[in-house]
Amino acid sequence: METTTLSDDIRRYLMLMWHWAWLLILAIVLGGGAAFLISKNSTPVYQATTRLYINEAPMARSADYTSVLTSERLARTYSELLTTKPVLEEVIARLSLPIGVKELIDSVQVDLLTDTQLIDVSVEDTDPVRAADIANAIVTVFGEQNQALQASRYATSKESLSAQMAEVDTQIQASTAAYQELGDSSEDKIEKDRLEAALAQYRQTYASLLQSYESIRLAETSTTSNVIQAEPATPPEDPIRPRTVVNTLLGAIAGFLLAGGIILLVDALDDTLSPDTVTRQLGLPVLGVIARHQNDDNAPVVKSNPRSPVAEAFRSLRTNIKFACVDIPLRTLLVTSPSPEDGKSTVAVNLGISLAQSGYNVALVEGDLRKPQIHLRLNLSNRQGISGIFVQPKILLNGALQKTDVEGLLALTSGVLPPNPSELLGSEKMFEILRLVGEQTDIIILDSPPVMAVTDAAVLAPRVDGVLLVVKPGSTKIAACRQAVEQLHRVGANILGVVLNDVEIKRSSYRYAYYRDYYNAYSKYYGHDLESSPAEEKV
Repeated sequence: METTTLSDDIRRYLMLMWHWAWLLILAIVLGGGAAFLISKNSTPVYQATTRLYINEAPMARSADYTSVLTSERLARTYSELLTTKPVLEEVIARLSLPIGVKELIDSVQVDLLTDTQLIDVSVEDTDPVRAADIANAIVTVFGEQNQALQASRYATSKESLSAQMAEVDTQIQASTAAYQELGDSSEDKIEKDRLEAALAQYRQTYASLLQSYESIRLAETSTTSNVIQAEPATPPEDPIRPRTVVNTLLGAIAGFLLAGGIILLVDALDDTLSPDTVTRQLGLPVLGVIARHQNDDNAPVVKSNPRSPVAEAFRSLRTNIKFACVDIPLRTLLVTSPSPEDGKSTVAVNLGISLAQSGYNVALVEGDLRKPQIHLRLNLSNRQGISGIFVQPKILLNGALQKTDVEGLLALTSGVLPPNPSELLGSEKMFEILRLVGEQTDIIILDSPPVMAVTDAAVLAPRVDGVLLVVKPGSTKIAACRQAVEQLHRVGANILGVVLNDVEIKRSSYRYAYYRDYYNAYSKYYGHDLESSPAEEKV
């Protein structure tokens, strides 16, 4: 059961989309076209990328887990330092860029490649050459600043050792010069011995300082990490934005989704009636669908244009009513509607004529003593009618049941409109009148006022064999129809089903596709053109 309901819903939504296919196509064209025009008129943006390799310090290289974590932290640190303010300010100064640091930061993207010591630096710009120059400059400036930063850790020690080495070298040169000026006297020999001893000490001190200096330089080299530009950035040939093809496709998809959402929303908010909503929400069968039609002087279409599809629809309604009352003899049928202007009188008159044409003796009884219509539709006199029978001491028809120009069809009009219709229709005299009419006919059709307008229909409904509810799609609301059904059920009425009247099938939604095909097929069979028939049926 759930699978069937799901498949029905899917089929319904597919038919809904097919019905609104023109809107979907229009939305796709507009969405894709708008995206295409915007993309074509947008300034192209280019992206240049350079790849860096982290040259890790030799002393930091190891195979243990701690060293791996250190390498990962170093890579993340460098990826953050590449876009620091000092680096970007120096890049702007070197390239004389007409932008600020904030704008440059927004155009730079740094990506650390997972599980590697590689970093990609990407720069976006409207000029492809400038994008490549900025990317390369960032690497150069960062390398220089990183080297200077790490060299500053050993600068003080190196400067101190250099100063000491220079002082010792000065002393060595002075002692050497003094030694060369001495002669061969005994006093000079004593001085030479002293100078030689001093020179030996100076040279030993200088060697010690030089060794310390070299050790510091070696430590500096062993502990300094830097970046190497593994792949320089080159000016790109194609822009990364706008992506015209992709944007056009996305715009078309967005247009389709937007239109589809609007269609589903409109369908969900649609409170008008259709065959499936009648069956699902009201629990009543649809006994007939009458297409919109127009006749001169409100003449019944079954009489004025008996071979039209609309007349055939009334005959189909007649057949469906027979099948709806197989077990219970149908002698009295009440035709009503939830609200005014649903066309209940049209259905009642045309149904009565179609029953009479099939061989039944039918009586059309005016149950609407407020706005009677039967005498107007059948072109009858309304001097005598049902209201005159009520005031008689004894219930006699006395000619009030008039013959019509349709064989087998009688009509009991309203007569003079009474001030208390509900009381008269609910009285025992009313049902005595119906009994007398029933003695002369096979079936009585009562045209009553709308259920939601007055209580007349609710008064008559429990005293008849069946009730036919007429609704007008596009006009009658589901809430009003549901309330009318509940009110009729409360009084014990036997609702046979629903008639969808005045359906503009040609312009209506996908729900009436089946009935549209039926009408078109019937028209071709009998040689009628629904667009140009005298009845002007708009199917």
